[in-house]
Amino acid sequence: MPGQPAWELLLPAAGAPARQRGRSLQEALREAVRTGLLAAGTRLPSSRALAADLGVSRGLVTEAYEQLVAEGYLRSDRGSGTWVGGAARAAAPGVRDLAPRGPGVRVDFRPGTPDLSLFPRAAWGAAQRAVLAELPHRRLGYPDPRGLPELRAALAALLARRRGVVADPERLVVCSGVAQAATLLGLALRARGHTSVGVEDPGSPEHGRLFAASVLETVWLPLDGEGLVPGPLAASGVRAVVVTPSHQFPSGIAYGARRRAELLDWARTVDGFVLEDDYDGDFRYDRAPVGALQGLDPERVAYAGSVSKSLAPGLRLGWMLVPEALLDEVVERKRTMDLGNPVLDQAVLARFVTGGGYDRQLRRCQRAYRERRDALVAALDRDFPGTEVTGIAAGLHVIARLPPGHGPTARFLERARAAGVSLRPLEDHGTARPPDGAVRLVIGYAHLAPAEIARGVGLLAEATRDGGRPDG
Repeated sequence: MPGQPAWELLLPAAGAPARQRGRSLQEALREAVRTGLLAAGTRLPSSRALAADLGVSRGLVTEAYEQLVAEGYLRSDRGSGTWVGGAARAAAPGVRDLAPRGPGVRVDFRPGTPDLSLFPRAAWGAAQRAVLAELPHRRLGYPDPRGLPELRAALAALLARRRGVVADPERLVVCSGVAQAATLLGLALRARGHTSVGVEDPGSPEHGRLFAASVLETVWLPLDGEGLVPGPLAASGVRAVVVTPSHQFPSGIAYGARRRAELLDWARTVDGFVLEDDYDGDFRYDRAPVGALQGLDPERVAYAGSVSKSLAPGLRLGWMLVPEALLDEVVERKRTMDLGNPVLDQAVLARFVTGGGYDRQLRRCQRAYRERRDALVAALDRDFPGTEVTGIAAGLHVIARLPPGHGPTARFLERARAAGVSLRPLEDHGTARPPDGAVRLVIGYAHLAPAEIARGVGLLAEATRDGGRPDG
């Protein structure tokens, strides 16, 4: 062994409790080979010599050698001893965290994140304890790939009551969020011969990436103040679209009744389908939320939602109500993809919904997010007078068009970054560019306290004043 005798590397393992000593010795040898402390081609001491050095039985060392020879870490040639093999390679050092975050940001106005401090830890924990105490052992086996029957029944009742959908529990599939729902639907559409899918412009860039995983081309389709424009949709050649009709992301409009009817007429005419992403449909602050599109035609509309905005995205729990024509394919894809979502998490959510905890959580979030939207509008009015905030009073973000004198957008964002404020321009969400050079921002607010919102807008105003107007 280069640089030190064998027993110095293995002494900690030799000092382990008697019942753990053999396993500890094996792991210490593996780690020495993996990390290169024992280089390939190194001859190891005989089992008798190593046992004497370590003060352990020869049988313990012999067993360790035999185990690591079987695994490929060592090699043994009859009559010539035991050597370090050449198969092992050191693993990459360190563990990285690839969760999205903005390093060095003082205030992050990027959209899409709820306030994670609102997660109902006590109520969720109580539901977990109850589930662990009551869940029969047999329920811990592989679940129905659609989801636990009690969760599908609970979600169907909830969605019918709150969102006006036609909710058959037999056609509800529990997913790992809307992202998996879109992927499953894309795979089902591809199996039926679809080659492309339409997405809203502006819209969520994630939709295009998700359908690309299903080998479907995405076609950007323009919006007006009522929803997808019928002419370009009909001319596009697509037979499936993904829409956010209750609160369009990011423009903030709600599809009008006529445009909803035209969209469904198009789907029937082309024998196509609509994926309704109802990502924040519960959060309307000036009136009752607009009901889901799916309620008008459940055979043409797949309805998807999740708890990512109401509870936490890290739970990875969502759902999709699937048209009958696509159900078998979606369920089979779900089965082969992951064999179903974790049983315990599903059972906890079912109990949380049926016990009224989910409704209470939605009311809590609605109060908080309404207050924060008001705080953002007031801060913009104070520090950027003349700002136009568009879209309905709903959701977790606003579209803000700053008054003249703050463009071009690239220079404004540069000043924002220098001030430690993270922002996302509307141009990041589609193909259109502002014809007049105006600064149009998609500002998320749900995850920020009112004081943080006021501070962030104030930092932007200060950066603008200190540096002068970007356009002189």
